[in-house]
Amino acid sequence: MGGLFRIRAKTVMPSVRPRPICVHRARSRVTWLRVLSLFVSTGLTLAIAHPLPAFAEVRRVVLLFDERVELPGMSRLDAEFGRTLQANSTDPVEVYREAMDLSRFGSDTYKSSLRDFLRTKYADKKIDVAVAVMPPAFDFLSRYGSLIFPGTPIVFCGMERKQLGDRSLPANWYGVLIKRELAPTLEIALRIHPQTREVVVVSGTSEFDDTVSADARNEFRPYQDRLGFTYLSDLPFQSLLETLSHLPPDNIVFFTTLFQDGSGKSFTPYEALEHISAAASVPVYASAADQYLGRGIVGGRLFSFASHGADVAKLVLHVLSGAAPSERVLESTSSRTAFDWRQMQRWGIGEGGLPPDTEIEFRDPNVWRTYRSQIAATVAVILIQALLISSLLYERRHRRYAEVQSRERMSELARVNRFSTAGELTASIAHEINQPLGAIQSNAEAMELVLSSPSPDIDEIKEIAGDILRDQGRASEVIRRLRSTLRKVPFELVDIDLNDVVRETEEFLSALAAGRQVDVSNSIAPRPLFIKADRIQLQQVILNLMINAMDAMSDMPRATRKIGVRTVQTDRFAELSIFDAGPGIPSDKLSDVFEPFFSTKAQGMGIGLSIARTIVEAHDGRIWAENQAAGGAAFHIRLPLLKRSGA
Repeated sequence: MGGLFRIRAKTVMPSVRPRPICVHRARSRVTWLRVLSLFVSTGLTLAIAHPLPAFAEVRRVVLLFDERVELPGMSRLDAEFGRTLQANSTDPVEVYREAMDLSRFGSDTYKSSLRDFLRTKYADKKIDVAVAVMPPAFDFLSRYGSLIFPGTPIVFCGMERKQLGDRSLPANWYGVLIKRELAPTLEIALRIHPQTREVVVVSGTSEFDDTVSADARNEFRPYQDRLGFTYLSDLPFQSLLETLSHLPPDNIVFFTTLFQDGSGKSFTPYEALEHISAAASVPVYASAADQYLGRGIVGGRLFSFASHGADVAKLVLHVLSGAAPSERVLESTSSRTAFDWRQMQRWGIGEGGLPPDTEIEFRDPNVWRTYRSQIAATVAVILIQALLISSLLYERRHRRYAEVQSRERMSELARVNRFSTAGELTASIAHEINQPLGAIQSNAEAMELVLSSPSPDIDEIKEIAGDILRDQGRASEVIRRLRSTLRKVPFELVDIDLNDVVRETEEFLSALAAGRQVDVSNSIAPRPLFIKADRIQLQQVILNLMINAMDAMSDMPRATRKIGVRTVQTDRFAELSIFDAGPGIPSDKLSDVFEPFFSTKAQGMGIGLSIARTIVEAHDGRIWAENQAAGGAAFHIRLPLLKRSGA
């Protein structure tokens, strides 16, 4: 296989000493196995290597432009040439571009230097095809092509048949001719402007400008019997603009090319055309290239450089394939009638006077006709969105209603839970009220005795009255707290200090703690912990947790019944923790303690902690339980701080 594998046979000499028959047979089997494995491996290698394609040869094409590639006509030709070539070539293609810029650098010395430069540049490159774009590039390669690209086929383009003339082409030269006609555009212009008496032909002074201007003179000669023609080519550009701005209404302007004005200043034709069109007092038409459409001309019969580039690429592909084209010189017929809608509006030109096959570009489109499908799709999307939004608003309204109802139900359930808690506090509440009432009764009896004496001691009476008022205040405060806890109020978030709520709740439970022989200690944060909360509901959560802690320690010895309450600031949160010294929570039940109707107490309903979690979450907080390492359970509540708490 092409030198990939070499198999060398090895001659085995017979041994002098005779070997046993069994040894010979064994060696024969080994030899055959080796040969068989060699054939198998070779076959597999060939089978794998056979489908692999050979490396494709890179084909190289040089485009030689007479002008800069970025000029509109050249760039259109170049873009379509490259696109067509890459899309249809079976081999990788590298395209090189050389811009001679002859309108600005056209001396013989420059051309000789350019010849030597290109010859040196491509000396080590195998160029498969060289393309001469426009007549000056054709002339350059006719003179120097055999030196720069020896033996390389040449394809030329951008030339008219009259420019080619009767020149004899070498055997490896091919071309695509254009048919640039100025008269059809003039004929269309005269049909649109029948009042025209004078045609002002504008061109420049470069070699190419002179060539196109001469073509215009030849094509316009049949019209000289009925029209006057003025050729402006030698004026400085500003003088040209001034002249064009004062033309009478029966004139039109016909632009050919302008690479250089009368003062020798260089221009790009399309930029010059934009200034000419803006300054001219009459409509401007142009020669046959569609590169000028949209630059200020009204329109006409225009030659397409893009289509010409595609035709040239097809001919290059034919040459690269190695097969000789049936015709060495083809003629491109890539022309179209096109007009600029904006210029038509500027000069009041209606569509009725245009040829039937006219393409109108830059038209202000009828919105519905141009974007019918998009508008229909947009309207459909808007209607669907409106329906979705209406549905979402309806669902949002019902959701908000459901949230309000849920909150009200939660408030009702929480209130029921508060009544249940109050029931557990009945004995301690009665004790708290009976103490000041008993003191009031004793003081009242003492006051009666003092008043019945012959000479009552007024100071003593005042002291007794003060005691009565203080005891009455104590009883009233107990009732106020109870009423505040049990009253029905809407859920309302206000700014409160968590430390104050904790102190007030501890005071409210002090009698119950004393009755159950539970020691309550606290560690309150030194700074206020301002949060946004419903005071009553937050107090209810703390009540539930502390009463649960007392219940958990009911069977514990008196000395071990202890509850710790702590408030701290953790980052941007206020954290409340309640610790007890009870038996703790079974580890497998820690995740269930906040579920509805889950309870570890025989008489419990299992809704207290569930309500506590609902209340905390309604405050954008979090509640969780854990067992302490030293024994007992700990419940933690974390609530977001107001910004001023961190000050």
